[in-house]
This record gives sequence, structure tokens and C-alpha cells, in this order.
Amino acid sequence: MALRLEDKKAFVKEVNAVAGESLSAVAAEYRGLSVAEMTELRKKARNAGVYLRVIKNTLARRAVEGTEFECMKSTLVGPILLAFSMNDPGAAARIIKDFAKEHDALKTVSLSAGGRLMPASDLGMLADLPTLDQARAMLLGLMMAPMSKLVRTLAEPPAMLARTLSARASQEAV
Repeated sequence: MALRLEDKKAFVKEVNAVAGESLSAVAAEYRGLSVAEMTELRKKARNAGVYLRVIKNTLARRAVEGTEFECMKSTLVGPILLAFSMNDPGAAARIIKDFAKEHDALKTVSLSAGGRLMPASDLGMLADLPTLDQARAMLLGLMMAPMSKLVRTLAEPPAMLARTLSARASQEAV
């Protein structure tokens, strides 16, 4: 069923609003995926907090105008879907990368983060970005390492003295 002009405008407005709030976007060609596979992809995206839309090229180009994803306009050709990461910059890339491992029909066309267009080959790089919780844990580990080392260093001389006295006492007892 064809969309009426009002529906198209509302659709473009919705996608534009989502793109304005997103951290990164992935454009992928879905030709060859079955309806069941697309439903599975949509479910995984929804669970990961990724906004996923199958969209016509002309509407997609209009939807990304005025956002940091405007650099993707030239790559939006063929049957594509757009995946926008709302909270985690690597979420959309991880969903597309993981799904493409199992389904060869899904091919990444382009991706964008921070207003910069990246080739499809950089999908792995974006997907490997740590999540917010992982980044916090890494930062906390880095901040705690010097303190932990200092505590171990300060605790070692008394422990060494105790071990030496214990060894000396067991030597005299024999």
C-alpha cells in the first residue's frame, strides 16, 4: 500500500527526530532476507535499544537532512534499512555485525558517528566500542590500579617481617 503525502511527511519527521538524538547510524542492504529474518532482526534491535527502519531512499535522504548523518545521503541507494544507536554508539553496529554473521544477505552500506561518514569496512571497529558499563568499569580499574599497588607496597614490609620471624622461630624449634 502506497503512503499518502501526509504519512510520508510524518514518517520523515519521525526518523529525523530519532536521527537528531542518535549517536551513530548504520545503513545496510537487506535484499534477500525473509520476513521471518527481518522480524528477528527487528526484535534484536528493539531489545538493544536500536531504532531500526526500512525506508525508501528519497525519504531516507530527507530524513537525515539537518542531522549529523547528512553525510550518508550519497550512500543511501538500493533497498536499505537504517539503524540508529540511541544510547550506546556501538549498539547498532553490533546488531548489524552479529546478524550479518548468520545471514549473508545483510550487507552494510555505510555508517556514521560524530558527523563522520565511515566505510562499511569500519563496522567492526564501531561494533567493538565498549558499552557505557564496560567503559565505566575500565575507567574504574584504571583509577584503582595505582591505589591497589600502593596498598600492596605498604603492606609488604610488615608481612615480610612476619614471615621472616616465623621462619626463624620454626628454625630454632627444630
